Amino acid sequence: MDRIETEASGGCQCGAVRWHVTAVLDTSHICHCRMCQKAAGNFFAALIGVPRDALAWTRGAPATFASSDKASRGFCRDCGTPLTYDYHESGHINLTTGSFDEPHKFAPKVQFGNEGRLAVFDDLPLKAEGTTEATMSAHVAAISASNHQHPDHDTDRWPQ
Repeated sequence: MDRIETEASGGCQCGAVRWHVTAVLDTSHICHCRMCQKAAGNFFAALIGVPRDALAWTRGAPATFASSDKASRGFCRDCGTPLTYDYHESGHINLTTGSFDEPHKFAPKVQFGNEGRLAVFDDLPLKAEGTTEATMSAHVAAISASNHQHPDHDTDRWPQ
């Protein structure tokens, strides 16, 4: 695993938990195992390793659930956003890629837990159909006016 020096930040949906990293590992991946599916509430979890010495919690800290005797999952106790997968014996912790402010910088390179992978993801034959604005056009103004999501950047105050 190569260490990549970088500056990146992220956090949960509501902004109660924020973090900053100064390095990541060359391990961006998705995991299809059943435990990751349940922890993410989705078909897979997207994760990237971060050296423990490169991670600083800048606002709040995640609550944790011991998903096994060897690992725990971190999440925001206020909004429920999944944030970490922590295998305790490892020299790094995994952050959820979607919780980065700029997740596009950390595209997954490999898949794990393939015993749980749904067949539909073998070739990802799904058609892309429009933007949120296009598919939710009747509701965009109301959603935007009442949006409680933290912006994708650090802020001095929370809540805003």
